[in-house]
Amino acid sequence: MSSSEAEIQDRIKALVEEEHQLRGRRERDEIAADSELQRLQAVEVELDQCWDLLRQRRALQEAGQNPDGAQARSGDQVEGYLG
Repeated sequence: MSSSEAEIQDRIKALVEEEHQLRGRRERDEIAADSELQRLQAVEVELDQCWDLLRQRRALQEAGQNPDGAQARSGDQVEGYLG
């Protein structure tokens, strides 16, 4: 099932907020650097997946197709882009 654009944007906002919170907690020595790094890496992959899905939806819509046809790609696929 595909997410709506608003749902994707909400998830992006939540992930960015989590990223800022993680960095703040690390600066205050509330979490270990390796814990922060591990979660930050997961957040970054999920952010890339959300942005990819949003781009897919917009491209389909611009092409006159149903944006609900966009499918989330795996982290490996999204992170494997060259640019």
